[in-house]
Amino acid sequence: MWISRQLGRPVFKAWNAALAGTRWTKGVPAGTPGRIAIPVAADSDASRRVAMRLVDDTGFDPFDAGVLADSWRRRPMGPAYCTELTLDELGPPLAAADRARGARIRDSMPERFAALGDAPTREEVVEMNRAARR
Repeated sequence: MWISRQLGRPVFKAWNAALAGTRWTKGVPAGTPGRIAIPVAADSDASRRVAMRLVDDTGFDPFDAGVLADSWRRRPMGPAYCTELTLDELGPPLAAADRARGARIRDSMPERFAALGDAPTREEVVEMNRAARR
């Protein structure tokens, strides 16, 4: 929201809830079973529609995550952050996001990452992120 005010332009938020390795390797055509969903937030419907088309074009199902003020729900270590969920799976974790719990989980991440070793795989990081919510 700060960036939008500084630029005087609409801004949307997408892709930040996916690992770089996910973005590079997991994009598939629309309709592919198990296609990963990316939450998209923007303050205008028009901006959100443009962003959702871009997400779809990059091989992911766009999920309408509402306005930028609600985009904290997919911040680092939230229940939908870098967990490679499908469109059907993404809504409940976004709705269940809790700021205080997310901060506690985020603060535990250095220890969790250290336990993965020097070169964790994308799969290990995704599983670690999913396990943090169990």
